[in-house]
Amino acid sequence: MKPPTCVLLDLDGTLVDSAAGVTASAAEALRAVGAPVPDAPTLRTFVGPPMYDTFRDVVGLPAPAARTALAAYRASYARTGAFAATVYDGIPELLDTLAARGLPLGIATSKVQDQAELMARRFGLDARLSTVCGVSDEAGRTTKRLVIRECVARLRAAGADVSRPLMVGDRAYDIESAAAEGIPAVHVRWGYGGPGESAGALASVTEPAELAELLKNTVETEDQHA
Repeated sequence: MKPPTCVLLDLDGTLVDSAAGVTASAAEALRAVGAPVPDAPTLRTFVGPPMYDTFRDVVGLPAPAARTALAAYRASYARTGAFAATVYDGIPELLDTLAARGLPLGIATSKVQDQAELMARRFGLDARLSTVCGVSDEAGRTTKRLVIRECVARLRAAGADVSRPLMVGDRAYDIESAAAEGIPAVHVRWGYGGPGESAGALASVTEPAELAELLKNTVETEDQHA
């Protein structure tokens, strides 16, 4: 693994534990369209991937109902769900460590753009980041792959070296979407991913300090061979 020149970070399940708010808002949205609410373990799998895709592909809602449910979800999450999240232990220290090493950092999340910005500000993460990039219907940025592409473009526009970006996330969706853009990924196990979701990742880590050490060792190895 070559040392990255910039790092893209997922939000839900990677930087913040947002399951309580996400699942409550998803349940409210399903009730709003008259759809059955799945059990708690199934609802937990909703955290991470785009919610529209989940409503359509997992719940089985037709496209019009999925769009209505998505609007209800976003309204509920902005009203109450976002405030039920907490930052994982060790994340502020991780971001400080990576920033101190000169690594430009950006959030690449399936959350809608304004909600991603709200979360980053609320938890004081924005001061450590070069950009926060989320889904935007208006911009046609509706998949994680497109979010990752836009995040890299924003980092490049800010003057970052994007020759070797690295994605960090907890779900297979993060790893697969990054791979589709030719970007390697590290999987984190403290989030919401199930068994096997680290497939295709360069590494899988159990805590933020382990990720910091992995990247430190990578940089040191590169320096030794320079």
